[in-house]
Amino acid sequence: MTGFFNAVTACLVLVMLMAVGYFMGVKGWMGAAEKKFLSRFIMNIAVPANCLVGLLNNLNRDDLARAGLQVASALLGVGVTLLMSMGLAALLRLPRERWGVFAAMAGLSNTLFIGIPVCTQLFGEECMPYVMLYYLGNTTFLQSAGILLVERSGSRPRQGGGPVQFLTDVFTKPPILGVIAGVALLLLGAELPGPAMRFAGYISDTVSPLALIYCGFIVYEVGLKNLQLLPGLPLMLVMRLAVAPVICWGCCWLFGVEGLARNVFLVESALPVVSQVTVMAGAYGADEEYAATGACLSILGCFVTLPVLMLIIG
Repeated sequence: MTGFFNAVTACLVLVMLMAVGYFMGVKGWMGAAEKKFLSRFIMNIAVPANCLVGLLNNLNRDDLARAGLQVASALLGVGVTLLMSMGLAALLRLPRERWGVFAAMAGLSNTLFIGIPVCTQLFGEECMPYVMLYYLGNTTFLQSAGILLVERSGSRPRQGGGPVQFLTDVFTKPPILGVIAGVALLLLGAELPGPAMRFAGYISDTVSPLALIYCGFIVYEVGLKNLQLLPGLPLMLVMRLAVAPVICWGCCWLFGVEGLARNVFLVESALPVVSQVTVMAGAYGADEEYAATGACLSILGCFVTLPVLMLIIG
């Protein structure tokens, strides 16, 4: 029961932080410009610092030997979830502008904006290396299959592409660069100078509150009155919040991932829709309102499902 009550407490804190973003939207203190700033700051500065600090403070060179199997477990779990989501989208016979959005929403979780604050609330800062490993598996599919699915649902396809562009897109992302830098320092047995580490620590501490304020503003943008269970969304929520962690558990068992790493992976797999799906839907001409509604409903739904998940895994 301790895990359940910890999860309830964590969810209460998350709701309070999200309420700040919602309140700022209501008062007009936050708009599109501020939202854009928060997104850029979190993704390009705060999260890379968070990755670096999390890895250097909580891993050593010996731990890296197990990281390969853990990443493989994450990749397989996300891949299977995404394939099942694509099958469900076909069975539901959703309109063209929604089917790819549905599959991406059901198959990919919000590992950073929601994942970091949730996991640090539940497990402490020592969970950060495993959050980053799961993020690596999730973002690999987001930047490949996720983009392709939403693009196929839209009316404005992107230009260019190919394997080289895919690898460039993935491995030039600031969070991934933060992971690579942290792993390189661990392999070399090197440390950052004290002032640099303290600076990264201060920046890292801003991730959780700012990410949740950002999510709260998204809920405000969509509007609580506009949240409806559009066709396909109930099944998407079941897939995203309930089926995905079952698949993740099976993959962890298959690869021998146990303890804190397994628990972090399970929570990461059961998180809301990744926020980039809404952005991509708007960019490629897919159903942006469908994506935004699904994202908001999944954020609200996870506050119910996460305590239950923590009760199960203890």
